[in-house]
Amino acid sequence: MKIDRSAHNSLELSKILDIIRKDCRSDLGASFLASVEPALDSDELVARHDLFKAVEDYRDRRGDLPWNHKLSSVGDLMEDAKTSGMLLGEELLRVRRLMKGSAAVKDALAQARSEWPVFSALLENLRDFEKEESALSVIEEDGRLSDGASDRLRRIREEMRGLRDQIRRKGQGIISDPSTGGMLQERVLSLRNGRHVVLVRQDAISKFPGLAMDRSGSGNSVYMEPHALVSLNNEHSVHAEDEGAEERRILHKLTERILARESAILDAERVMGRIDLFYALSEKIRRDRWHLPVLSPRRLFELHKARHPLLGDAAVPIDISCGESFRALVVTGPNTGGKTVALKTAGVCLCLSWFGFPAPFEENSTVGAIDDIFCDIGDEQSIEQNLSTFSAHITQITKILAAASEGSVILLDELGAGTDPDEGAALGIAILDFLGERRSLMLATTHHNPIKRYALVTPGVESASVEFDASTLSPTYRLLVGIPGRSNALLIAEKLGVPEGVLKRAKEALRHREVSMEDIIGELQEKRTAIEQENERLDEMRGETERLRSEYEAQRKDLSEKWDRLIADADRKALGIVENAETSARSLIKTMEAEARSAAQRKLERTKKHFERIKEQAEKRYDERLERTIPPDEARLKPGDEVVVLGTSTIGLLDEIAGDKAMITAGVARLELPLKMLRAATKPESRRERKTWRVAQSGADSGAAKERGGVKITPPPVGVPSSIMVRGMTLDEAMPIVERYLDQAYRAGYGEVTVIHGRGEGILRREVHTLCKNLPYVDEYRLGGEGEGGFGVTIARFKK
Repeated sequence: MKIDRSAHNSLELSKILDIIRKDCRSDLGASFLASVEPALDSDELVARHDLFKAVEDYRDRRGDLPWNHKLSSVGDLMEDAKTSGMLLGEELLRVRRLMKGSAAVKDALAQARSEWPVFSALLENLRDFEKEESALSVIEEDGRLSDGASDRLRRIREEMRGLRDQIRRKGQGIISDPSTGGMLQERVLSLRNGRHVVLVRQDAISKFPGLAMDRSGSGNSVYMEPHALVSLNNEHSVHAEDEGAEERRILHKLTERILARESAILDAERVMGRIDLFYALSEKIRRDRWHLPVLSPRRLFELHKARHPLLGDAAVPIDISCGESFRALVVTGPNTGGKTVALKTAGVCLCLSWFGFPAPFEENSTVGAIDDIFCDIGDEQSIEQNLSTFSAHITQITKILAAASEGSVILLDELGAGTDPDEGAALGIAILDFLGERRSLMLATTHHNPIKRYALVTPGVESASVEFDASTLSPTYRLLVGIPGRSNALLIAEKLGVPEGVLKRAKEALRHREVSMEDIIGELQEKRTAIEQENERLDEMRGETERLRSEYEAQRKDLSEKWDRLIADADRKALGIVENAETSARSLIKTMEAEARSAAQRKLERTKKHFERIKEQAEKRYDERLERTIPPDEARLKPGDEVVVLGTSTIGLLDEIAGDKAMITAGVARLELPLKMLRAATKPESRRERKTWRVAQSGADSGAAKERGGVKITPPPVGVPSSIMVRGMTLDEAMPIVERYLDQAYRAGYGEVTVIHGRGEGILRREVHTLCKNLPYVDEYRLGGEGEGGFGVTIARFKK
């Protein structure tokens, strides 16, 4: 897309970009922003959006990309270096920081490329600077060359340090000598013009053994170089010259090395600038509620709750569209009512969208294929060019008419103004007709009633108005599509104090001309206002109804869950009683005589059928409760998904699905559960679970329980799972395993564990319960509840 120069100025895009620039962290982002042009076509725009969304997603999930707040642009330095041949230490330090920063970003993007393939577009412009970074490591953080920059520089500096020590010792002797020390204004050794001197009183200048170098600021004393220091100062000066020459040689060599990689360095700067700009745009999304548009291949736009960024919080959101059911929108209404702001808001949002940026509108806004934007907004009167306001408008419109096409968006402010109203209106209608034939998308504002009538009756053209509150005689700045607006010139004139006699004559004149049109528009606006007020009342009622319905649904669900819990608890207790009664009966039968035992056994078998019916009814109720919680998307679960076990807060990773069974890993435990007991974990649940396991893992690493926010977190035992699976085994196979497992789990420090034995005929379950009853360290045991495995598991709790 192309933005006409006049459109760029009229829409004040420079000021808009300045708002974004303020959120950049360095001049890298600001420089990149200044170079950004609109996308050339839809494919490039999609690529820009995809890249920005990928960086946003990365930031949400992994945090910001690496960044050094000392980074700055080096493009100008590189240009200067081509002329001077040498960069200073501070300038080379800026280049090194850029290289180091780009290397950190390159590593982060490379690690994430498998998840976000679009990062390849950035990575291809980030080269390796390891050798150059190593070469520049001789520069200290203050920009000075380190002693190790070369052997000669190290030797020179060591000799200079030795000379300075000699000068200090000899200078201290001069200061301490009573014959010379008394002549000094200050008993310190100073450096003046590269030579070590002392400050001598004015009255002792002729007596002091030395050469005058400079007068002090007060004029009452003179800096003098003692004769005893002259030879040492001379030698130090020669070494200083040698040091400077060696430093310049090294800097020239480093600069040549940097210039050899100029193209790669500038590419890296552009990538870092883009990332910095993405950060600024991300801040606009988070802080100012900007959004990326939905992109469409069609020639249209539909902006919801669009706001002009220069108005800040004072902006009134508007809905404005074009291209779906009409290709031209004519906006009318009073002066200062917001017509021009509506045009500019649409233009700014379209330009930002085609830059690949988010814009100040709602996230469901749509922007389609646009080739160029043209504007005729504001007063372009020019004294230098001898153009009146009308002539300036016509000059710009002539350029627009010559370039307009089906892919153009054209914004025309005050169409037909600045000349005779009848001729202006006729010209305005002709312009709209011409652009309509070109099938351009148009937004226009006007005060002319003939143009209002044209918009009402012409196919493909829609009317709109900026709302005006007649009771307060002030605009509301809302855009109302479908009804033309009144100019309200007489109402405004009355508010501003125009004499009553003048207003009366104006009203008389209108009665014989276009009073019918104004009255129709006024009546339509009153009806629209009444309809909108009624709609607002209905919306409030619908909202209240929805709130009450939600409250009722929540209460009904809560009561249902409480009822289910009561029934589940009663079933568990009933099954426990049945099982204990059956176990006790069997134990009693074993102590009976043979004849009595046979009769008791028959009696027990008859009673057992009653017990089985109780169990079947309890299991049926369990299945019914579980069925009510099955989510509609159960069938879409697949290995690798994070899932929640229904009825619990347990979240695990789905490992495999076999028929109606699923194997999940939750922490250190692996569980086999019915597939219908699982549903996909939501993002908040998933994040919360990951955080819990990170904290737990941290506790495991430290080997001790930790207190976090009032919650005691104990590290899970290592090497012993929290559950064991013996379902499908025989008694002889299962029971030794269960007994050994319970012993290990107790010694490992578990509070409770789960034994998964399956439902079957209950034989294995009864033996597990008998074992738990006889083990001295098992405090209590119970069947699993909803979401824990039901009658197919036993949960054993250990004594403290």
